[in-house]
Amino acid sequence: MKKTSLPIYLCAFVLLQLLFNANVTAQVPKLPTKWTAEAMRSSNPFPEYPRPQLVRDQWQSLNGKWDYIGGKEKMSALDPKTPLDFKGKSEQILVPYCPESVISGIERKQEINMWYRRKFEIPKAWSGKNVLVNFEAVDYQATVFVNGKKAGTHAGGYDAFSLDITALLKGGVNELIVAAYDPNDGRTPSGKNGPRGDYTFSSGIWQSVWLEPVDKTHIKNIRLLPDLENNRLQITVDALSAEVSAVALDGKKIVAQAQGSAGKTFYLPIANPKLWSPDNPFLYDLKITLKAGNGKIIDEVSSYFGMRDVKLGKVSGVVRPLLNGKFVMQVGLLDQGYWPDGILTAPTDEALKSDIDFTKKAGFNLIRKHMKTEPKRFYYWADKMGMLLWQDMPAIWYQHEDTTKVRTAFRKELKAIMDEHYNSPSIIAWVPFNENWGAFDVPEITDWVKKYDPSRLVNGNSGFNNNPGYQKAAGDPGNGDFVDTHIYVGPYGASKPDNKRAASLGEYGGVGLFVRGHMWPVENNAYAYEATSAALTDRYVLMMNQVEQLMKYKGLSVAIYTQTTDVEHEVNGLLTYDRAVEKMDVKQVSEINKIVIAEGEKLNTPEHK
Repeated sequence: MKKTSLPIYLCAFVLLQLLFNANVTAQVPKLPTKWTAEAMRSSNPFPEYPRPQLVRDQWQSLNGKWDYIGGKEKMSALDPKTPLDFKGKSEQILVPYCPESVISGIERKQEINMWYRRKFEIPKAWSGKNVLVNFEAVDYQATVFVNGKKAGTHAGGYDAFSLDITALLKGGVNELIVAAYDPNDGRTPSGKNGPRGDYTFSSGIWQSVWLEPVDKTHIKNIRLLPDLENNRLQITVDALSAEVSAVALDGKKIVAQAQGSAGKTFYLPIANPKLWSPDNPFLYDLKITLKAGNGKIIDEVSSYFGMRDVKLGKVSGVVRPLLNGKFVMQVGLLDQGYWPDGILTAPTDEALKSDIDFTKKAGFNLIRKHMKTEPKRFYYWADKMGMLLWQDMPAIWYQHEDTTKVRTAFRKELKAIMDEHYNSPSIIAWVPFNENWGAFDVPEITDWVKKYDPSRLVNGNSGFNNNPGYQKAAGDPGNGDFVDTHIYVGPYGASKPDNKRAASLGEYGGVGLFVRGHMWPVENNAYAYEATSAALTDRYVLMMNQVEQLMKYKGLSVAIYTQTTDVEHEVNGLLTYDRAVEKMDVKQVSEINKIVIAEGEKLNTPEHK
C-alpha cells in the first residue's frame, strides 16, 4: 500500500492561503491531491497545446484568472442579447476549473447563470490573420461576446467549438465575455453530472480556452481512417477549396506523401505499416498543408495517426472482437474521470496522464470512459501509451419529457462527440447508453452509430439488464456488437455471445475498502467490502481467475472492473479518490491481468481454431 503524506498537502495549503491572489478567497480542499496546490497557484493552467491531433505553431492560452459573476439571481445567461456590464462586484475564477471545484477559487453550488470576463491583446505577429477563439468544453449553453458584440453561441457540455472573432477585434486591449447557462435539469446530456447523478455536478467553462491565428481559408478539421486491408490512410480535410498535401513520418523519416483536394477524400499509402496496439502503440506523425492555387502555403497543421482496425470475427466458432485481426481479451477499468479538487477537470495534465499510467501499470489494456468525455490530451495519452478505450455518451435523465427537444439535444451531441474524437486510434467502441439511464430508441440509435462509424464497435446499451428504480429497463436491444450485462459483484452471470455479437461484462466487481484519511467526507459505500488490502487483492485475483474461466469456456471477451478510483461516496476504486493510496497489491493485480490476457492470446493459435 503506497501512501502520500496528507500533512504535506495541508502544509502546502497553509502556504497557498498566503500566496493566493488577494481578490480570491482561497478555498480549503476537502480532499486534496498532490497536484491541487500547483493547480491553484497556476497563472496558466494546462499550458500544453490542447488539441494534439490538429496542432498549429502559433496560439495563445486564455486559461488563468477571469473576472466572474454567477448565481441563480444574476442576469440570465440563457442566450442573452447583450453582455453583463460587470460594473458590480466581481470575483476571480481560475479557468478551466468549474465554479463548483475548489481549484477554481469559487467552490459554489448550482450557479445556473455564469458570467466570465477576460481581457487580451492580439500579438503583432498575427497582423492580417483571422483570429479564432476555441473552447474545449462549456457546460451547457454558451454565448460569447467580444468587445460588447455577440460572436456566437453553442449548446453542448461535452464537445468543443470555435468562433471567428476577427471582425469584432480592435487594436490594443480586447474584452472577451462568456455567458454560460446550465440549469442542470437532466434535459440535456449530463451523465453523472445531472439531477439524478451520484456526484457533485459541475457547470460552466471546464476545459481549455485559447486563441489562434489562421488565414481566411484554413483547415477546420481533419478526418483520418486507417485502412489496413489496403495499406493506406484515408484522409479528408475540411476546408474551403484548396490543394492539400499530406506527409507521414516515422520519427524524422518520411514514409509517405500524397496530394489531394480539400473536402474530398484521398489516400496516403503506408507500405508495411507498423500496427498500433496496447503492446506496441506506434504512432506515425502527420503533416497536412493547405496551399493556394499559386502554391503558397496558407495553413499547416501537425497531427498523428495509428494504423489499426477493430471488428468482430469468429475464433474457434465464437464471435469475439478482433484487434488487427486477432482476439485480444479486453481487461478494463470503469473510469469516471472525477477528481476531489477539480470535479470533472483533472488538476493538471500530469494528473490526467497519471490515471492512464496507473491503469497500464496495473496490467489493464482497456478503459471504459464512463458517462463523460475528457479533454483531447487524455485521448492523446491513451493513443501514445497504448490504452484501448470504450467511450460512453453522457446520458440525459428525462428522455420521456419534451421528447422533441431533449432527444434532439442527445442525438446532436452524440454526433458531435463522435466527430471530435474520430481520429483517436485508442477508441475502439462507442457506448450510446448505459443501463437504462436516459435510454430511448436504443436499437435505432445503435444502428445509426454503427452506420455513421463502421470502423468501430458499438455497444448499444451496456448493462441492459440493469436499470434505475424509477423506470423499466429496455432490455437487450438485440443489435450492435456486444451482448453486455453488468453483474455486481460477479463475474458469474455474465452474458454469453450469440451468433452475431461478442459477450462483454461491462461492469462487475465494485468491492470496497475503507482507507482512513483518504475518503470524501460523506457516508461511504460499495457493492461489497473487504477489511484489508491483502484480502481485497486476493478477492480480485479470484475474480480474474473466474473471468478466465468465462473467457475460455463461455465465450466472454471483455471484463470491466469497477473502478479506477474511489468517487466521492463510492470506495470501490483501485486507488483512493485523492490518488494517494493503491488499495490493492498492484504487482499481483498486474500479474493476474497479464496472465488472463495471455491466455486469451492463445485462443488465436491454430490448435484452438
